Amino acid sequence: MQPVITIFGASGDLTSRKLIPALFNLEQAGLLPEATKILGFSRTEMSDEAFREKLCANLEDNDCEAAWEQFSQRIHYMSGDIASDDSFTKLSARIDQFGASHSPLLFYFATAPAFYSQIAARLKRAGLQQAEGRESRLVIEKPFGTDLPSAKKINDAIHQSFDEEQIYRIDHYLGKETVQNLLVFRFANQIFEPLWNRNYIEHVQISAMESLGVGSRAGYYDTSGVFRDMLQSHLMQLLTLITMEPPSRYEAQRVRSEKVKVLEAIHPFCGTSAKEVAAVGQYAGYLDEQGVPEGSTTPTFAAVRLCVDNWRWQGVPFYLRSGKHSSCRTTQVLVTFRKPPIQMFESAFSDAPPNQLLFQIQPSEGISLHFQSKQPGNSFQLRNAELGFHFDELGKRLPEAYERLLLDAIMGDASLFARSDEVELAWKIFDPLIAAWEGSTPPIYQPGEWGPKEAYDWIEQDGRSWFDLCPL
Repeated sequence: MQPVITIFGASGDLTSRKLIPALFNLEQAGLLPEATKILGFSRTEMSDEAFREKLCANLEDNDCEAAWEQFSQRIHYMSGDIASDDSFTKLSARIDQFGASHSPLLFYFATAPAFYSQIAARLKRAGLQQAEGRESRLVIEKPFGTDLPSAKKINDAIHQSFDEEQIYRIDHYLGKETVQNLLVFRFANQIFEPLWNRNYIEHVQISAMESLGVGSRAGYYDTSGVFRDMLQSHLMQLLTLITMEPPSRYEAQRVRSEKVKVLEAIHPFCGTSAKEVAAVGQYAGYLDEQGVPEGSTTPTFAAVRLCVDNWRWQGVPFYLRSGKHSSCRTTQVLVTFRKPPIQMFESAFSDAPPNQLLFQIQPSEGISLHFQSKQPGNSFQLRNAELGFHFDELGKRLPEAYERLLLDAIMGDASLFARSDEVELAWKIFDPLIAAWEGSTPPIYQPGEWGPKEAYDWIEQDGRSWFDLCPL
């Protein structure tokens, strides 16, 4: 295998901060195919050596030792204009210089989504869409549109040049170890899967909280907001992995088809109006952030209740929430089981909490089960106990999400990448919710809080409470 990875927008932050370090780590682990070539493509005039030096300067601890020197010889650069057919003709010739035959050719779109369709079209005109001995793949970064019409427009435009099987829509959340472990936990173990349904599970919470504000992303964030930035993409992907049926085999098309079935079964309003199934907020000081327009009503916190109307999940609510300037940075999935039908030990523990299963996605990756046990001693008292598994106990470095996803793209495994119908169905669910809150002034919450008081009142109306716990 002789892969050539071409990165469009190679002079940008994503390339130096995520993509090149990920590829470097893959080589250090012995996972990157030996003949791999990396070609940066951007408008900036630069030599190969200048590009390598720029990337090295952004490496953690500037670790440009012998290992980097060897890896950097894989890296090349060419300046070009994505609006010019001539630049793509030169790109094709440059790829040919690496050898007579390369499979696959990976084209990574580290650019704004507005350029996706024209890059795809020019690749096709340059003969890089499909050629003898070459298998071309596009790797596309989110956002995949800003609503259903724009997502369809992007998909339709790219499909004019590339087949869906060649398109890898990357969501870095799906490359995280605990996210992948969701599928292994469910389908490689017999203990929990028989309980994984409405008969035993009372509700599920999926939270992605961030300790920082919008920072330098205010310009982008204010036109996006938390619904588009987090819930419609990252959290919906987590929801599909939690709720999907087991595929007959672990193959990309089968896995993604099961995820699509979940999205088709989701009723966005749970039998009520769009505003009643969501709560929003904005952190104090957001309007003072550089780049935020005066009087902006963009929410920086949102919580949504979704229902999956199928045989397995009918009647089980799924609560998704995300917010900036929270008490801590954490992404977690909490599965709350139903209480026993008879409380035999009320005198020992008058309000014993239900069993709960916690998947900690980041930053302290692991899985823990909360259950009741007897307090040691002569008196009969119950206590909440925990069984846990944490990845850091293995003593190994956890690979970054981009490492796993880039390797999958090189090997042609699309299991952890979104398909076009997944993207469009997710927008179909969230467009009415976004529209319902558009222009509404969100309640204010203070930095360091888990969201506005209204979000707590909202979930308490369902007889439930948020699981606010920072990872240890």
